Amino acid sequence: MREDGEKDAIAHGGDLDAARRLFPDAPEPWLDLSTGINPVPYPLPPLEASALHRLPSPGDLARLKAAAAAAYGAPGPDHVAAAPGTQILIETLPRLLPPARVAVVGPTYAEHAAAWTRAGHDVRMVDDPAEAAEADILVAVSPNNPDGRVFSVEALAQAGRGLVVLDQAFADLEPVEAASPRPGLVVLRSFGKTYGLAGLRLGFALAEPDLARRIETALGPWAVSGPAILAGLAALPDAAWRREAAAARAQDAARLDRMIARAGGRIVGGTALFRTADFPDGPGLFRALGAAGIYVRRFREAPARLRFGLPPDKAAWCRLSRVLR
Repeated sequence: MREDGEKDAIAHGGDLDAARRLFPDAPEPWLDLSTGINPVPYPLPPLEASALHRLPSPGDLARLKAAAAAAYGAPGPDHVAAAPGTQILIETLPRLLPPARVAVVGPTYAEHAAAWTRAGHDVRMVDDPAEAAEADILVAVSPNNPDGRVFSVEALAQAGRGLVVLDQAFADLEPVEAASPRPGLVVLRSFGKTYGLAGLRLGFALAEPDLARRIETALGPWAVSGPAILAGLAALPDAAWRREAAAARAQDAARLDRMIARAGGRIVGGTALFRTADFPDGPGLFRALGAAGIYVRRFREAPARLRFGLPPDKAAWCRLSRVLR
């Protein structure tokens, strides 16, 4: 169901076209807090013009995979499949495997269950990994979206009797265990969320070399653009920036928690990049925010619940504060 009520695909954050349909009289520009993307992007150096003029070479891709392996703790570049965003990896992996019983730990990012279902697998939702004993494949997001739950890698490995797919899209700026690929474990990592560069479309699957090769073969040649490769080569080795961003976003998240509490909200989860809260009148607050040109994420199955991304600057913080007061 779309945010505007039309029957369609799964609703996602960032759909300002839907926001404008819902609130046609809202002031522009919109303040989009409906995603969990770092609002302070990585300061990319100027991109070489050749990145737009030529096709990426195998050497370019190899260097990107080596940088990703070093940043994410994979044994080597042969354990890395680079892709134009993690969404395409979520879509591709189920098509590479024979029909199986799949357990998805939820509630979570809805595209996981949808992708396995579209590929012909028998999918069921479970509340806890321990409930997946009969499944051949276990899918979990950690930290989870939208509640921020964290699952230990060992607990997931023990719960899954076959393949474990671990989506760590929100792990980079969190004090959580970074999972390294090993037999029976595939890890998905998002570049765009961490570095605030979602429009570049870059993500990675960390897997055993055979599966990593199968994923890249399915994606085809030149799946990752030249500009995205250069961005990854600049940002992934910059561990100091990631540490500073993690500390700054944690402070922002704590500030947002205080604002939400003053507005009568009860924090029910989140990460350093988004906060999820229940309100006495969630639908009413959603409408008030929308009328002020502020778009947040709502949940059809939990009307009291709203998810807030982080404002990017002082003016945006003040704008949100005025409505929450």
